[in-house]
Order: sequence, then structure tokens, then C-alpha cells
Amino acid sequence: MFKNLKNDYMGWMIIIGGIILILEILFFNRGLIFSLFVSGGMIYLGRKRGTKKKGKILFWGGIIFFCASVFNMITFKFFLLAILFHFLIQFALSKKNPKKHSPIFVEPKKKPHEDSIIMGKPLLDNVLFGQQKTPNGVYEWNDINIQAGIGDTVIDLSYTVFPKGETVIFIRNIIGNIHILVPYEVEVNIHHSVIAGSTSVFDFHQSKIFNQVFHLKTPGYDFVDQKVKIFTSLLVGNIEVERI
Repeated sequence: MFKNLKNDYMGWMIIIGGIILILEILFFNRGLIFSLFVSGGMIYLGRKRGTKKKGKILFWGGIIFFCASVFNMITFKFFLLAILFHFLIQFALSKKNPKKHSPIFVEPKKKPHEDSIIMGKPLLDNVLFGQQKTPNGVYEWNDINIQAGIGDTVIDLSYTVFPKGETVIFIRNIIGNIHILVPYEVEVNIHHSVIAGSTSVFDFHQSKIFNQVFHLKTPGYDFVDQKVKIFTSLLVGNIEVERI
């Protein structure tokens, strides 16, 4: 029900935004097309003359002019309010109806034909907005490979059992925080890339980071059978990896 409500909300938001944009162009801001056309022309000419000083001035002037035109649009302000309203709805629903996850164990089946493909259920899904986390109870492990838009991701590795070999976690996020809880007996290898934010991995702490890449691993990582390799990337946000 809530999923359908979310899809309907996004669809109506796009339809209403399109109607507001048409009304704005026809009645309230007839100079909008001209402003966008001029700023686009400045950006185009600036790129063609990028090696010259005048070209750079035209390019960045066009960017500033374009952003100013967009920020003054009624449609842009509508989408900002709609996104804020969406966050408030998601927050209210998460408090009123928290998600409950139960472990699902699949009975072993007969050995499939070598050409067949087995489709499994991912532990986490891609999300555009909102927080997601691993189940609060015992769950069966599957490697994680997700992309997120705006929101936090929490992964608690203390409620699962890892298979032998190297376990892999991929998380790519635009804006938000990543929090990973690791049992004391598990060795980890972390590759982290961030444009702006902070990093806290066990005893390693660094704040106010700008455009950096980190590679950190525990001393016993190369000498154990069960271990976790973590790849994370953030545009803006913080990563925290701690023992539990």
C-alpha cells in the first residue's frame, strides 16, 4: 500500500510540476525561455572558447545566470517543497509503521542444470530517498551492491554468519551517512572515496575531508579465511565503521 502511495505521489508531483512550468512560462514568467536561451548560449560559446579569458568569463557567467534563472522559478520552489513534504511523509510512516524483517532460509534443492540461472533476493535495494538498514534479527548473508540517492545506510554484521572466503560490500551514495558495525573477530579491508565529509574507521578518524580516497585494512586481513572487503563512495557525507 505504502509503495503504491509513494509511486502515485511521485507521479502526481511530476504531473503537477509540468503543469506549473507551463503556466509559469505562459502567464507568470514569459522571459524564462529567453533567460534560459541566453544562459545556454553563453555556456556554449564559453566552452568553444574555453582556452581564452573571455571564454571562461562567458562560461561561468552563463552558469551563474542559468542557476539564478532556475532558482527564481516557481516550478523549482514547488519541487523543493514537494521533496520536503515527501521526507516528512516518509519520516512519519517510519515512526508509525517500522519495517520488520525476518530471516528467510531457502531449502536446498536438487542440483540445477549447468545452464540454468538462480535468482536470489538482495539483502538491500537501491533507494532514491530515505534510510535503509539490515534486519534487526538474524538474517542470511548476501553480498551487498547498492546505490543510494539521499539518505543513510546502516549495516550491522553481527546478526549474520559469513561464508568462507571474501565477503564484498559495495555502497555508492550521493548525500548521506554510512554506518557499518563489524564484529571483533572479523577482519576488514576498506576502500572509501568521498568529495566532502568525514571518515571514522576504528581508531582512524579524520574530519573535514575534501576530495580524498582512503584504503584501510586490519592487520590480520591477509591471513584469515573469513573476511569482509568494503567499497564505499560518497559525494557528501560521513562514513563510520566500528566494532560491536
